[in-house]
Amino acid sequence: MDLFDAITTGEHGTPVVERPGPGAPLAVRMRPAALDEVAGQEHLLAPGSPLRRLVEPVDDAARRAAPGSVILWGPPGTGKTTLAYLVATVSGRRFVELSAVTAGVKDVRQVVEDARRRLATGGEETVLFIDEVHRFSKSQQDALLPSVENRWVTLVAATTENPSFSVNSPLLSRSLLLTLRPLTGEHVRALVRRAVTDERGLAGAVSLDEDAEEQLVRMAGGDARKALTVLEAAAGTALSEAKEGGHDGAEAVVVDLATVERAVDVAAVRYDRDGDQHYDVVSAFIKSIRGSDVDAALHYLARMVAAGEDPRFIARRLVISAAEDVGMADPSALQTAVAAAQAVQLIGMPEGRIVLAEAVVHLATAPKSNAAYLGIGAALEDVRAGRIGVVPLHLRDAHYAGAEKIGHGKGYQYSHDAPHAIAPQQYLPDELDGRRYYTPSDRGYERQVAERLARVREILDRR
Repeated sequence: MDLFDAITTGEHGTPVVERPGPGAPLAVRMRPAALDEVAGQEHLLAPGSPLRRLVEPVDDAARRAAPGSVILWGPPGTGKTTLAYLVATVSGRRFVELSAVTAGVKDVRQVVEDARRRLATGGEETVLFIDEVHRFSKSQQDALLPSVENRWVTLVAATTENPSFSVNSPLLSRSLLLTLRPLTGEHVRALVRRAVTDERGLAGAVSLDEDAEEQLVRMAGGDARKALTVLEAAAGTALSEAKEGGHDGAEAVVVDLATVERAVDVAAVRYDRDGDQHYDVVSAFIKSIRGSDVDAALHYLARMVAAGEDPRFIARRLVISAAEDVGMADPSALQTAVAAAQAVQLIGMPEGRIVLAEAVVHLATAPKSNAAYLGIGAALEDVRAGRIGVVPLHLRDAHYAGAEKIGHGKGYQYSHDAPHAIAPQQYLPDELDGRRYYTPSDRGYERQVAERLARVREILDRR
């Protein structure tokens, strides 16, 4: 069944998009009617880009040159459904949506067969939008291949997971992969403001105060659909309360922070991402991890998550903490932090909170050492002070013609030929010979490093 039976033919056969009625959800009513209204995906919408050619073909030749199948990969609420809808409505095609959660091979084949019949009888082309295509089985994805190859339908598939791992290679190779970027807070803010004033949205019936707008943007976490859903609930609450209070409708009803809280039944976390609260919470978060208080660390993580902090920012702080505070006392902590950062980017929120919590628990409970951090600091201090010296001759590059004649590489001992693969020769410049930058602690894995390093340095000093 068509999701949007909203395309009619106007004068001279021009496709006309009938907007959803006032009873439709705000997020649906505010769906862009043109590419210029799409927020945050400018990299996909440049003049002449494949997506713009697909949405706005200037003639039949351009339409034939446009991609026949597109996979849209991006976080929730970034515009995947919107772009699919625009492919259909702006170019006058029929729009059909299937959800990979509920549809089977039979449903796919029925849509494709219907699209073939329409084409054979001179009917309109069909855009088949498949949401969450990564949930399709191999056989379901294989069923799409003939329709893609023969262009019986224009396939637009959406996924929040990396298509390289979740989409079959034959289908992926026949499709144009477009990556949607997460929406920034400013993108969401602009969409919220448009929905408040636009005739398709709330048409100025309400106004948002600054705190309420900030909370909406935070709660959305880059998800435009979520922001508009919360806005609609808050506006409904405010208008209902105003009507009960005898408001005459002459002026816009103010939606404040308390109204947003009541509408979504979530207490707003007092957290200003541009002010002291932001820096205080982040500081307490890192210091709790450093201090090995896992409960406090999880508390501050929860405050940031509840306030809508960018999960990628949290993940970056964890990577830094793993290197700076855990260090070589538990080298696997950095692997966990990097994996968490990649996983958050892959799956987004709200599931990303579980990944972040796992990384926080690992880092907070791990043994701590800042020896590597202090080591690079001391080395940089010497370099910046001009204590660098020259590279010893036996360590210089000897691969180019004439290098050996000037002594490059002379006397170099190949470490793998020495006992224990440690050649007793000088590596630091003369000016810094004997300088020690790294002093391992006696905690965790670094205790083993300290024992081995003591033996290594003893051998190196025998030269």
